[in-house]
Amino acid sequence: MISEKDQRELFKRLIKAYYEDVFEETVDEILKEKDVNKESFARIISAICGVEVDYSPSFSEDLKKAIERYKETNRVVINTHSCVKDCVRIDGKTMCQNACPFDAIIMGKDGAEINTDACAGCGICVDVCEKRNFVDKIEFMPLVEILRNNKKVIAAVAPAIAGQFGENVSMGQIRAGLKEIGFADMVEVAFFADMLTIREAVEFNKLVNQEKDFMLSSCCCPIWIGMIKGKFHELIKYTSPSISPMIAAGRVIKEIDPECKVVFIGPCVAKKAEAKAEDLKGAIDCVLTFNELEDIFNALDIKLEELHEVLSPQYASRGGRVYGRIGGVSKAVAGAIEHMFPDKVRMFSSEQASGVKECREMLSNALKGSIDARFLEGMGCDGGCVGGPKAIIPKEKGKEAVDRYGDESKIHISTENKIMNEFLQRLGIKSLEDFKDEEKTKIFERKL
Repeated sequence: MISEKDQRELFKRLIKAYYEDVFEETVDEILKEKDVNKESFARIISAICGVEVDYSPSFSEDLKKAIERYKETNRVVINTHSCVKDCVRIDGKTMCQNACPFDAIIMGKDGAEINTDACAGCGICVDVCEKRNFVDKIEFMPLVEILRNNKKVIAAVAPAIAGQFGENVSMGQIRAGLKEIGFADMVEVAFFADMLTIREAVEFNKLVNQEKDFMLSSCCCPIWIGMIKGKFHELIKYTSPSISPMIAAGRVIKEIDPECKVVFIGPCVAKKAEAKAEDLKGAIDCVLTFNELEDIFNALDIKLEELHEVLSPQYASRGGRVYGRIGGVSKAVAGAIEHMFPDKVRMFSSEQASGVKECREMLSNALKGSIDARFLEGMGCDGGCVGGPKAIIPKEKGKEAVDRYGDESKIHISTENKIMNEFLQRLGIKSLEDFKDEEKTKIFERKL
């Protein structure tokens, strides 16, 4: 068993070794120093390097080759070792079984195992398992190979990034830090959230026409969508077909620059699985978490607070920036509806659920018809994305930082975002009216 702290230290050591071209030697050293089961420990090292390589006498060499010849798989969370089956049980289930929203943990001959067909890659099992039986893959090492080959790679950072790297670290300094790693530039996903806000307003206008009509927002959380698709399938007809801002960022950037690679950076393990979903695959090339990025900065001795800012125009609205906390989507969509469909404002009322338990309750109530709100927003983490498992700061501080950063924007609602409108022109979307044309806005749609 390896603690989370030790795993992060291992990740940093491997990053440093990879950049200094002593990777294979370092892996061999690590395996010699550790008095552990080599097969299990090799799985952990392999996952930290973003690949799946079994232990053998040539493990370090095989690992390096797998990174260099990286082939994407759909697996995000993997078993690192056999489960000892002695954790606390509730209703006959282990802790990870009770925590999994998708019933994807099954008990096999070696204990808890993942049913890959049912797994949504949310990563909840990674955090609840005290034995560290599960680990989510980190795809940074294969990304290093892309950066070394001088490919244009854009970092798309989640709205929840505000405040994560310190109160005195600006967005311009984070952009500078990412450029030090080798990224061509950084964009805020909040900008693409502005586009989805308009799309969600159009869907609300389409789906809500009578007092008892309601709409489930789909444009943020993969856990929320996974629950609808897997456990509350009857509610799909009430669910907006909009993609998430993360997927929108990748699709839009690649529509304009097809040779570009896009890396999403956020607080969520589930986003790693969302990027690999069959109907969304190709938009995002890699997902890193805030924790992982913090470790990368530390391993490469990049001190954000000492960097000169790399500034950019202010291009995301307040509405887009507050997507990172619960209630942010509702607030943004309400503003867009007021602007685009003033006759529907009286019908707009929202209810939010954060955390798996609240989401399940809200969806159950929607299924029974016992809800009063017309717009339902759900996020799988307590407090929304700011409460994500890989956030660096507490969710309360994260919410404060997101709200503060949102208030700094001179653009209040997405429909007033002139830079966004200029960007959309390049996609063939000439006006807000064009958002009502399904053919023109296919780029923002998924099939649920």
